[in-house]
Amino acid sequence: MAVDLHIHSTVSDGTRTPEEIVATAVQRGLYAISITDHDHVAGVAPAQRAAGGDLLVLPGVEVSTDLRDAEVHILGYLVDCHNEPLLAKLAEVRARRVRRAREMVKRLNSLGVSLDYARVAQIAGEGSVGRPHLARALLDQGVVGSQAEAFRRFLRRGGPAYVPRYKLSPAEAIALIGQASGVAVLAHPGLCRDDEAVREVLQLGIGGLEAYHTDHTDFQTEKYLRMADERGLLVTGGSDSHGPGGPIPVGVGSVDVPDAAADALVMWAKDNGGHIMAIG
Repeated sequence: MAVDLHIHSTVSDGTRTPEEIVATAVQRGLYAISITDHDHVAGVAPAQRAAGGDLLVLPGVEVSTDLRDAEVHILGYLVDCHNEPLLAKLAEVRARRVRRAREMVKRLNSLGVSLDYARVAQIAGEGSVGRPHLARALLDQGVVGSQAEAFRRFLRRGGPAYVPRYKLSPAEAIALIGQASGVAVLAHPGLCRDDEAVREVLQLGIGGLEAYHTDHTDFQTEKYLRMADERGLLVTGGSDSHGPGGPIPVGVGSVDVPDAAADALVMWAKDNGGHIMAIG
């Protein structure tokens, strides 16, 4: 058995519903998963209902932050999905995402690319709108041959249609997650590409490190396992799957993450008042 504690659904920029993700995880014999949508926790309860007793589904969320020039993602596990301050701040971040997406559409239009924001909104549905939705819209219209090309030509950081996103600071995200009874984990530290930023986040009260990740090399995984062990931090990991229609298709359960990662989160919840259930 294995676990996957980093998965995105259609509630944000994933391409499979929470229920479809659960069905895939059960089919693959996973022990536990976490739905960690960007700036949204609405996918947790439907996933837990779909799982029943066949699969452990832990509450999660992913929050993007900035630390100087580094983009730092913070995962929040075991949060109270009904916590009003958390929900209010995530709603604010999502509203700013909409404004950002509209501005990127304007920039694309100025580059001679015909794209209507209504199409982007249709693709995003009720989810938290992001660049993958713009990439899919560009692909659907034949402007690009793949979502990866959309990012490379237009949407990458520093690209001609890129607009910086409103982000919390790492300290703000960690405090927000803690206020909602959750534990904050530094997501894919190997992608920060700034070891100083990683060290700085470790000083802010982070509770864990995502050592296992699709984009981590074996060397990086071992490095972050040692780092977590030296500091007494939780270890998590996951595929960061956005489904088969994501910019880079990655399957649920495709990263070898030990069951102990989920068990440690459950124990943390019992010892610290974290929330294992989002239903009710």
